[in-house]
Amino acid sequence: MGNRILKANNFMKTVRYLRRNGILHTYYAARERIGEERSADYFYREPSAETLREQRAEAAAYSTVFSVVVPAYETDGTFLREMVESVRRQSYGKWELIIVDGSGTDAVEKCMGRITADWADERIRYIRLAQNQGISVNTNAGIAQAAGDYIALLDHDDLLAPDALYHMAAAVEKAKKRGCAPVMLYSDEDKYDSNTRYYTAPNRKTEFNLDFILANNYICHLMAVEARALKRLQLRGDFDGAQDYDLVLRLVGELWERVPAGEMADRIVHIPQILYHWRCHADSTADNTSSKAYAYEAGRAALADFCAARGWQVQVRHSRHLGFYDILYRPDILTVRRDVGIVGGRILDRQRRICGGAMGNDGSVMYCGLHREYSGGSTHRAALKQDTAAVDIRCMQVREEMREAYEQITGLAYAERMIRCGRGRNARRVGIADVSGLTCDEAGYRKLSLELGKAAAERGYRVLWDPQLEIRTDM
Repeated sequence: MGNRILKANNFMKTVRYLRRNGILHTYYAARERIGEERSADYFYREPSAETLREQRAEAAAYSTVFSVVVPAYETDGTFLREMVESVRRQSYGKWELIIVDGSGTDAVEKCMGRITADWADERIRYIRLAQNQGISVNTNAGIAQAAGDYIALLDHDDLLAPDALYHMAAAVEKAKKRGCAPVMLYSDEDKYDSNTRYYTAPNRKTEFNLDFILANNYICHLMAVEARALKRLQLRGDFDGAQDYDLVLRLVGELWERVPAGEMADRIVHIPQILYHWRCHADSTADNTSSKAYAYEAGRAALADFCAARGWQVQVRHSRHLGFYDILYRPDILTVRRDVGIVGGRILDRQRRICGGAMGNDGSVMYCGLHREYSGGSTHRAALKQDTAAVDIRCMQVREEMREAYEQITGLAYAERMIRCGRGRNARRVGIADVSGLTCDEAGYRKLSLELGKAAAERGYRVLWDPQLEIRTDM
């Protein structure tokens, strides 16, 4: 039964995608999705009882208290009980659970009465709101009551892994030893199918990446925010549906203004563990992207608000994939963004597969071999702008303040050649560095690219990869 539901949902997703994007893009998206599902090899295994005992013993000396805030609305009784139980099972015990109920009926209240009677845990607090004022205002009521050092947001039908708060607390302790306090922590996540009881679709996230968060709320769940910061900022009802994305963007914006780029990962900490399970059912956004279509427009509005607050002349639009966005910079990203030193694109071979572009610190080419029309799987990361260690020198824009370094590293006077960037009505001609005077093999190009990326970082600039910027080779 569960597999039939999943297949039906996949079919409906394909139909909706076809209506938005046409036959060609749908063909490649379907091929990529089928390939991803066939190659999927994921099995979530809970930590053993022994591991959880060891975590409890280790964390006994930790002092961080977490407030888990859950906005509830006409929640299914089974889902509600399982959500509460997932918090009670935490190997880290210094928490409080605050459930704020904006339901129109007393169903949640009655269910919570049975739950609290069964478990009698003083750490669980239930608040019945006088009226439903939307998810942001409702959640703010719980945030106002939170007494913890960090506040974690949990959806009323989702689940925490039993070691979720332990890993969060351990990350805080580790940061304290380095002399810094995280403002936000986030983990990896997966999906939990209510029918099959299987865990699927692991989302292995990147360390904090500014331009990736400006394309998609990849941080999402599990997220915990320093209580003082969250109580001050609160959630904004104007962005209901994407209120968490709006919060992340405002936190990022505040840090950006006072923290060097190289230190952002100390303040926004990624925990590379699956600590959160999105429940899939007919009405959840985890399984049915059309169930809250308004959320995607709210996300676009939150991102536009972020850009306007920085005075950027841009247009924020939806990408081909719901919940993912593209910022069109006018007139040019290097003019609009003073923090970006280099912009690079992708290089395609004869088969229209990526053979050059964004690079890791070791010079490896990210998304190497991926077809031009593929997006890189369910996270669509290969189709989105993002910060990276380096970009290929053969498809690179260099800001004026970086050109002296470019000339020192390459031995060439900086000159440009024009190429076409983007597709359709948004296509434009842009200048990239003319490297025709270089005589390098692939290793030589990568070496120069890495040196330029390092030079940009040393000068406090970001290196940004833009997959809409592309050239082809004869390889």
